[in-house]
Amino acid sequence: MTKVHNFSAGPCILAPQVIKKASEAVINFNNLNLSLLEISHRSDDFVEVMDKARNLVKKVLNVPEGYEVIYLGGGASLGFTIAALNFLKVGGKAAYINTGTWASGAIKEAKKIGAVEVIASSEDKNFSYIPKGYTIPKDIDYLHYTSNNTIFGTQFKSIPKTDSLLICDMSSDIFSKPIDVSKFDLIYAGAQKNLGPAGSTLYIVKKELLGKTGNSIPSMLDLSNHIAKDSMYNTPPVFPVYVNMLTLEWLVELGGVKEMGRINAEKASTLYNEIDRNPLFKGVVEKEDRSEMNVTFVLNNEAHKDRFDQLWKKANINGIEGHRSVGGYRASIYNALPLESVKVLVEAMKELEKTA
Repeated sequence: MTKVHNFSAGPCILAPQVIKKASEAVINFNNLNLSLLEISHRSDDFVEVMDKARNLVKKVLNVPEGYEVIYLGGGASLGFTIAALNFLKVGGKAAYINTGTWASGAIKEAKKIGAVEVIASSEDKNFSYIPKGYTIPKDIDYLHYTSNNTIFGTQFKSIPKTDSLLICDMSSDIFSKPIDVSKFDLIYAGAQKNLGPAGSTLYIVKKELLGKTGNSIPSMLDLSNHIAKDSMYNTPPVFPVYVNMLTLEWLVELGGVKEMGRINAEKASTLYNEIDRNPLFKGVVEKEDRSEMNVTFVLNNEAHKDRFDQLWKKANINGIEGHRSVGGYRASIYNALPLESVKVLVEAMKELEKTA
């Protein structure tokens, strides 16, 4: 089989050994002569999977005592509402930083729950930078931000400092490097970037803060209910959770988030160095805010587009077309993408330079 270099923004690349083990479980899980897709989520075999998947998150991210880890369905877009319902008090106010499409979506949904103040935004320059120098109000219930922006290719390089609660949508860079979970009160992340296939969302929440908003929260959106039932309040996304578990096992074998951070930094620098060196290309975001997960760039002359498209397709590269709101190209270099694939893309860029 010809190797495909998969730069898809999500659902995205998974480690080959994870896919192999997952495919075997679809046929025969735990030698039960049953498919993972058809076993009961209440069975001992799957309860063990769920427990291990949750405990691996705690191990990999060094999650402190007092935090709970749960897996839910619905994607991070449902997390926009869940975060607000569980933390925005009746009569209170939340602060949001707007850095792109998903941050804008979180703001839109939170406004349906209560008062929201957008304290900083990079919309004025098509979200090509991370806002700085903003003032965080004292009278807020929480501050919400999106750590990495898949569409525009920006990433927070430091955690915002606030005396209020801190909530973060880490969908596209969780597990890509070490983080200090103790700085956050809620982290949520769709799985389909660095954790597994689409269909599950990870929540890491400081348990003692729940149940204090005064909101009448629908049962399925109340994090307390899911914590009380160990992520089994309703039938969980069985297959995605299993693949999440396999991915976390792979990450531990690799050396954990510290080693993953080193690898990701090397991949990102390899590609950004070529973008900056090659006169035919340029990046589209401020250099200090460049994402290590989603590298966005354009051609300086669109006359070269057909030729470059031929080159990267010939190299068996997939998924680098830019989002329609940005254009150009977007190379998503999530955890499971090897450095080898980045080098193949760089070679295609160099080849364009030679033949232009």
